[in-house]
Amino acid sequence: MPGHTQNSVFIAAPFDVVWDATNDLENWPDLFTEYASVEVLERAGDTVRFRLTMHPDENGRIWSWVSQRTVDRGLREVRAHRVEPGPFQYMNIYWSYEDAGDGVRMTWVQDFAMRPDAPVDDEAMTARINDNSVIQMEVIRDKVEKLAAGGVGVAGGAGGARDAGA
Repeated sequence: MPGHTQNSVFIAAPFDVVWDATNDLENWPDLFTEYASVEVLERAGDTVRFRLTMHPDENGRIWSWVSQRTVDRGLREVRAHRVEPGPFQYMNIYWSYEDAGDGVRMTWVQDFAMRPDAPVDDEAMTARINDNSVIQMEVIRDKVEKLAAGGVGVAGGAGGARDAGA
């Protein structure tokens, strides 16, 4: 059965700060703990195609793939998919941002299926994604809240209004 995850975090910061920081693709290696580099391959309007490379895993393997991501600031959502799915048959990602009192609730939804020859099955990948999403969301929350408070939460700041993403 295909995998599905949905995780949310409340970020005590204005929408513009949350949106700009989390969609500043070039700064993702400073925002996420798992990404070593991002290489933008192509931009067309609100859509970007990019290569994302992770830090080496526990076995020293470096995972890298190409994704395409389209942002819609007006709808406060991002849709993405892996162009080079690697061990996945497919991977579709949806991010949404909604006002929640004195901040923003950011939600990530991932729908995917693993290839039969992948190192893990759908159930194991669902558990991995759920565990790691919580970790990454907490790191992002802390950095963006620090940025909103006038500190340096993300290297280079929020990066302005660049439209990019996963």
